[in-house]
Amino acid sequence: MTRRDVLRGGAAIAATATLPVRSFAAKASPLKLGQCSYSFRNFKPPQMIDMLHQAKITNLNVKADFHLPMEPLSEVPSKADAYRKAGINLTASGTIYFKTDTDEAIRPAFEYLKTAKIPLFVGSPSHEALQRVARFCKEYDIRMAIHNHGPEDKEWPSPFDIQKFIEPLDHHVGYCIDFGHTLRTKTDPVAAVKMAGNRLYDCHMKDLADPLVRESQVAVGEGVMPVRKIFEALVDIQYGGFVDLEYEIKAEDPLPGVMKSQEYMRKIIREMGYTI
Repeated sequence: MTRRDVLRGGAAIAATATLPVRSFAAKASPLKLGQCSYSFRNFKPPQMIDMLHQAKITNLNVKADFHLPMEPLSEVPSKADAYRKAGINLTASGTIYFKTDTDEAIRPAFEYLKTAKIPLFVGSPSHEALQRVARFCKEYDIRMAIHNHGPEDKEWPSPFDIQKFIEPLDHHVGYCIDFGHTLRTKTDPVAAVKMAGNRLYDCHMKDLADPLVRESQVAVGEGVMPVRKIFEALVDIQYGGFVDLEYEIKAEDPLPGVMKSQEYMRKIIREMGYTI
């Protein structure tokens, strides 16, 4: 090798060093994970907030019965702000039930949501009350995601049982697909996601060891739920809501199962090529 060859090689290396470096970093996840507060139903809000911090969870679907009471209404703003000051984003509330088809029975829930500054709720209206609740959704500009509760639910067993009732309604009304309850109705959760499309406003994730047995719930990743296929379907429909873990077992000590389930979902998202 001559001196001229060495100089040429050095110049080539120097030129290469000035080229822009291509980034192969994974893209940010289009899926957002959250948590249903029902998993912590045996704990007061301060205890739950501490556990949410331990699990690195910042998005909460809050259950009014346990963690943000509807009454007295005057205390709702300060109690909601306590979550936000603790770094917890209140993404939704529910499930809220509407059994009676009257304005007087329905309006208080919407005043509560407006006061708490929560723009979405998971709902279970009776068939008779649905039209009236839908009108309130439009009046208050608050969305309702109707929750299916499986074979025992005489109103809304599966997402497909919701479909025909909400098709004529304003898009303030959509779906909350509970994947565990969906599976128990012998319905493919992936097909349910694709059916719901842009009217899918919330998801509840759980896992089952036996797809037909409610009592067989396990930590997400330990059962038969096709989590990756569900996540891929959510990405395909450009789902913009939250995937909320609803871990309903071991109420006296839910944190280990919650953390295991959340980490499994994060793992699936990373395996799909995203950062989270």
